[in-house]
Amino acid sequence: MILTDTHTHLYLDEFKDDLDEVLQRCEEAGVSRFFLPDIHPDHTGALRSLVARDPDKFFPMTGLHPCYVDHDFEKHTDRVISDAKTGNFCAIGEIGIDLYWDKSTLDIQEKAFRKQVECAYENGLPIVIHSRESIDLILDILSTYDHRKLNGIMHCFTGTIAQANRAISLGLMLGIGGVLTFKNAGLDAVVATLELEHLVLETDSPYLAPTPHRGKRNESSYLRIIAEKLATIKETSLEVIAEITTSNSKKIFNR
Repeated sequence: MILTDTHTHLYLDEFKDDLDEVLQRCEEAGVSRFFLPDIHPDHTGALRSLVARDPDKFFPMTGLHPCYVDHDFEKHTDRVISDAKTGNFCAIGEIGIDLYWDKSTLDIQEKAFRKQVECAYENGLPIVIHSRESIDLILDILSTYDHRKLNGIMHCFTGTIAQANRAISLGLMLGIGGVLTFKNAGLDAVVATLELEHLVLETDSPYLAPTPHRGKRNESSYLRIIAEKLATIKETSLEVIAEITTSNSKKIFNR
């Protein structure tokens, strides 16, 4: 059984003291493929060092996270464009718009997002999208592009059934994480209506740990908890969930 974490930040400082132990727990849980979204140049070196440790297990993205978009964003998005041309990255991510932390930067967040989406189009790469309190806005933006060429993931999807179906119609898969296990979150009811072919699994570690670890540091081994919850909702086996969601990740990232 192979479980794939399509969104994990294992390169961050939260794991610097016990990464080997974390990865051992991942192995024991059946989690053996890790997709690493970039967020800002300050963390890029650590991300690439982790990839160098095992390029068949860790797969790098390049991107500028919306919470790091500032007056200097063009310098950073130019770096993303340069990275994309090398062929060494599996996606453009984590990109998007975040209206939870700071609405005042919406204008430049949208400019940075569009620039990176266009970079993905030009280089035939999928996009991995951060959409906190901005799902409809992002879907509106993406609808202005040729959806036949659109490929990627709505990371940490927590939207409605209508938003889910709209994202899927644009060519996106939905990243399902720890929120699926939260009591009263309502994501379970949304996921119950969706076909597994549209879903991938993620942890977003070290953030958004699933129940019963909610509020603590998340780690990729907890992906199994999310997969087990999804298996319960879909009335199928953990093995089926692992097989389908890992296959979906390969379709998106081509690795």
